[in-house]
Amino acid sequence: MLRNRTYIRWAFILASLFIISLILWNTYNFFNHLKESERVKMEIWAEAYQEILSNNHPDSNIGGLVLTVIHSNTTTPMILHTIKEDLYTARNIPDKHFDTPEKRARLVSKFSSEYAPIEIYNGEELMQVMYYGNSPIINKLKYYPALLILILILFVMAIYLFYKTSKSAEQNKLWAGMAKETAHQIGTPLSSLLGWIEILKTENTNIEYVNEIEKDVQRLETITNRFSQIGSLPILERKDLISETKHTFEYLQKRTSKLITFKYEFPSHPIYVYLNSELLSWTIENIVKNGIDAMKGKGTLEVKIVEHNKFVSILVTDEG
Repeated sequence: MLRNRTYIRWAFILASLFIISLILWNTYNFFNHLKESERVKMEIWAEAYQEILSNNHPDSNIGGLVLTVIHSNTTTPMILHTIKEDLYTARNIPDKHFDTPEKRARLVSKFSSEYAPIEIYNGEELMQVMYYGNSPIINKLKYYPALLILILILFVMAIYLFYKTSKSAEQNKLWAGMAKETAHQIGTPLSSLLGWIEILKTENTNIEYVNEIEKDVQRLETITNRFSQIGSLPILERKDLISETKHTFEYLQKRTSKLITFKYEFPSHPIYVYLNSELLSWTIENIVKNGIDAMKGKGTLEVKIVEHNKFVSILVTDEG
């Protein structure tokens, strides 16, 4: 079952990568086709302009077709460099992008990197050199492959996170199942220990010892309840936070080295909140143990409960 799901997941990933790669390839070909069409269009424009240069009276001799070709190009930015006069003229370029020699030089360099310049002759004499760049639609489309690559990267990251999350969820389910099974297995000897405690009470055993053993068994029951709640939503009950916290600290204090000094500072009145006793005790126990470890088994550990309007803080301070 798990192996089949892994195969399906990888098949989905490979199919998605193939589709996106196909889109990228088609986009690349489409972009190159547009650039080639732009090149052909400008070569036709250059030939029409060359016809004008080779005729003394273009309006009467070559007809309206050539002039239509010349005037129809209103999108492609171009710069015409007249060789003899060393004059530069621009078409389809805003004046603010062409009003200084530096801006003109940058445009010529940019256009030359995008397309090879087209030379215009009158007979065998080189009259002009035409530099031209991408039309606005191509400028917009040239960022499209980069956008697709970005989408591909995000898609791969999403797949990776999905795969990692899915794997983590499966592991969490496994650990939750093992924890619940452990809690179930511990329950049987705990029931037996409770029975032995009752027998000890009837055998005139020192009641103080019996009470401490009973507290330890109750602690094991608490730990069992913690494990049984892993992977489940905790059940919250309205209880006194002061008494719940104090009970946990008193239990830990009796079973901690005498080199650790416990100090308490609790409000004198009860504070009722919705909590889960086992999970609260577990949290406090971990914080206290971390503090004891930080102090290397010697020092003062102070516990304070502070009210802030509708909020309550449990502050644990150590000397580690």
